Amino acid sequence: MEKLSASSIVNSGPISIICYCVSSILMTLTNKYVLSGNPNYNLNFLLLCVQSVVCLLLIFFLKNFKVINYREFNSKEAKSWSPIAILLVVMIYTSSKAIQYLSIPIYTIFKNLTIILIAYGEVIWFSGKVTSMALSSFILMVLSSVVAALGDDKRSVSDLSSSASFFGLNYGYYWMFSNCFASATFVLYMRKRIKLTNFKDFDTMFYNNLLSVPILLVSTFILEDWSEENLYLNFPTDQKNSIIFSMIFSGMASVGISYCSAWCVRVTSSTTYSMVGALNKLPIALSGLIFFDASVNFLSVSSIFLGFAAGLVYAVAKQKEKAEDAKQHVLPVSQKQ
Repeated sequence: MEKLSASSIVNSGPISIICYCVSSILMTLTNKYVLSGNPNYNLNFLLLCVQSVVCLLLIFFLKNFKVINYREFNSKEAKSWSPIAILLVVMIYTSSKAIQYLSIPIYTIFKNLTIILIAYGEVIWFSGKVTSMALSSFILMVLSSVVAALGDDKRSVSDLSSSASFFGLNYGYYWMFSNCFASATFVLYMRKRIKLTNFKDFDTMFYNNLLSVPILLVSTFILEDWSEENLYLNFPTDQKNSIIFSMIFSGMASVGISYCSAWCVRVTSSTTYSMVGALNKLPIALSGLIFFDASVNFLSVSSIFLGFAAGLVYAVAKQKEKAEDAKQHVLPVSQKQ
């Protein structure tokens, strides 16, 4: 058998797809393990800070070995990018709170609602449009979220059920809705800034993490409890090493997602990447059923497949929209008489 060379691996579509899927699943699972594995864990800002620091160190290491490249630090660019860093912190914090209280399937399904907000935000700010097929996918997304909520018979996946609800609804849902709005605002504003700055993927990643670290550090020291008693509750002796390792590993996985996303687009196509993103929701949701104490019933399983179908329909709708736009930009060739 012919051995795989380094260049053949780097340019392999199937391998890039597998790596992208594995990295996103691993990050979701490790975050869930840290935030819900220990019911007393409450240092969310610390977790996010560790992830950002690990991400920075890893991309610095990769740049030194010429695996990736990004622009050097510029104070003027950093100042103009700082609002995005603040939005990023809001987005990842609300995400961490949502996944702490909600099961992975519920979190994954409700995350689809962000797509709707982004789509209509693009209509308002970027003269985008929503086709009938895209609208159909939005209806499926809302339906899958309603079915998921109805099937969530545990209401809370943590041991804090007595204090984790508000008007009978798990706090995680409030954090989830907040995260959807924060994510949509972050994506739309960042898209606008990228057009102005011409940032590449790793430029964006470098500035996002670099500028978010001081915000996260200040937040964890001011807003979180760093007493000896609370640190012991967050890092009990029997779980301390595994929790720290998971925090570091999730930071490495975040780099993996960014790198594998760019890799997948480069060696396949944007169509394939969109499809993979839609298909990937299914294994992520199912992993929550397998590895964590998530509700398993007809409604919860149905919501996963509805959410999967919604993502797939949306991916197809976007590709059809792109193909139609490409046709409109092709000038007709005049024929000689």
